Amino acid sequence: MEQKLQVGIITATHGLKGEVKVYPTTDDPGRFRRLKKVILDNGKVSVDLEIESVKYFKQFVILKFKGLDDIEQVEKYRKASLYVTRDNAVRLKKDEFFIADLIDMKVVNEDGSPLGTLRDVITTGANDVYEVALDEGGTVLIPAIKECILEVDVENAVMRVHLLEGLLDLQ
Repeated sequence: MEQKLQVGIITATHGLKGEVKVYPTTDDPGRFRRLKKVILDNGKVSVDLEIESVKYFKQFVILKFKGLDDIEQVEKYRKASLYVTRDNAVRLKKDEFFIADLIDMKVVNEDGSPLGTLRDVITTGANDVYEVALDEGGTVLIPAIKECILEVDVENAVMRVHLLEGLLDLQ
């Protein structure tokens, strides 16, 4: 299981006083109001930052970090990812999972025979759809509904599924 979960990506600076424009990668952008700290990671450095203020502008979140008070201090963090620790993650409801925990999970048929590996989660209006790379080549899209997803074992990284008739025929 991932110990850090991505909540956003810094896209640009905002103004001259150290604010940054963040594209949220979380289902709940409002969660930034409740966050006290984030981990900034640009691939070279990983820094714990304390959030000083939060504003919203269109689909973006405008963040100001304590101690970073001008544009020069934050310019180098453009395109950096923002993470939270699992302890600071949103609480999940029953049968909800973090996408980071599902990616690369082994997928097996209801009888336990291997099917493939979960490669992507596609968010749609009605329900998510899991893109599974089949062991024998190709892919299958499985709707994330109770009729198809029988069991998800995050600890062992295995998902047991029931394929609706015709799903494999569509590839």
